[in-house]
Amino acid sequence: MSKKKVMVGMSGGVDSSVAAAILLEQGYEVIGATMQIWPDANEETKLIEGGCCSLSAVDDARSVANMLGIPYYVLNFKDIFEKSVINYFKDEYLKGRTPNPCIACNRFVKFESMLNKALSMGIDYIATGHYAIITYDEDRKRYLLKKSVTQQKDQTYALYTVTQEQLRHILMPIGNFSKDEVRAKAKELGLYVASKPDSQEICFVNDNDYGKFIEENTDKEIKPGYFVDTKGNILGKHKGIIHYTVGQRKGLGIALGKPMYVVRLDVENNNVVLGEEDEVYSKELTANDLNFISIDKPDQPIRVKAKIRYSAKEADAVIYPIEDNKVKVVFDTPQRAITPGQSVVFYDGDIVVGGGTIL
Repeated sequence: MSKKKVMVGMSGGVDSSVAAAILLEQGYEVIGATMQIWPDANEETKLIEGGCCSLSAVDDARSVANMLGIPYYVLNFKDIFEKSVINYFKDEYLKGRTPNPCIACNRFVKFESMLNKALSMGIDYIATGHYAIITYDEDRKRYLLKKSVTQQKDQTYALYTVTQEQLRHILMPIGNFSKDEVRAKAKELGLYVASKPDSQEICFVNDNDYGKFIEENTDKEIKPGYFVDTKGNILGKHKGIIHYTVGQRKGLGIALGKPMYVVRLDVENNNVVLGEEDEVYSKELTANDLNFISIDKPDQPIRVKAKIRYSAKEADAVIYPIEDNKVKVVFDTPQRAITPGQSVVFYDGDIVVGGGTIL
């Protein structure tokens, strides 16, 4: 039997580099590939160190591929990245929502465009350096997405959009390793990216200033408006709703003699609604754009643990199916800063049940 072929998405970082090495050891025929996703930006932007979009990432990935003795390609996904990630990011902020571009990138670029490209090349699988585990459950006759063995690095929150058909063709070889073990493995293999730091910020926003990025990359006018309290009283002026997100306290640019937080963005009236900390908590949310992995779409209430942002703790909740392919999620205890545009992801123990976008 010929060896199964796998295309590894290589970002130039230690995780994807070790993923490629592990698959080689497991007997796969490995092909390395980096997604070229940066738009036609200035040279300075392209050369920024460390981001998965930078030219240095391509150099690092190519060097690792050479060390491992595997073929290496750069795949041009600039157009799909601009449309499905950057434009979505801008549009969501302009609508007063807070997007998650990494989830959009996983959904439309990695696990759709890259997978389709690999399959069209006669390659059996794609693999990534994500900290997550994929298994097949014979009883359910379904692929399952499970948390990685290391809770601190688990990345399943950003992966809940994968479908059963995609999971059939995806490998995630480092889900059973801790970050320290991955770095140790890279060192053992002599990979010079062993101690390369993880990239942190959104790759296409250089200085982490989302508002500035949107202002510079939209033809829409960003209008100042008013800060108001929850009763509608005017408190002061804001510089445009794209600069604020639910739960924010710092950087509001207004002094009110006590800590105040963004409770809601009122796009219709161009107001930023502020309140005290207890007003940032709520027990319910509605979500759409749903994807379920471990089960079919539920037709009756189910109890889960739910997570409302990447850094949030899971909380006990019940999912209620409602009309228009939406769900209502009711938490046992109030959650802080439930934010429209972010994702809510559902868990049953270490299994990802599914998730959706918070409305």
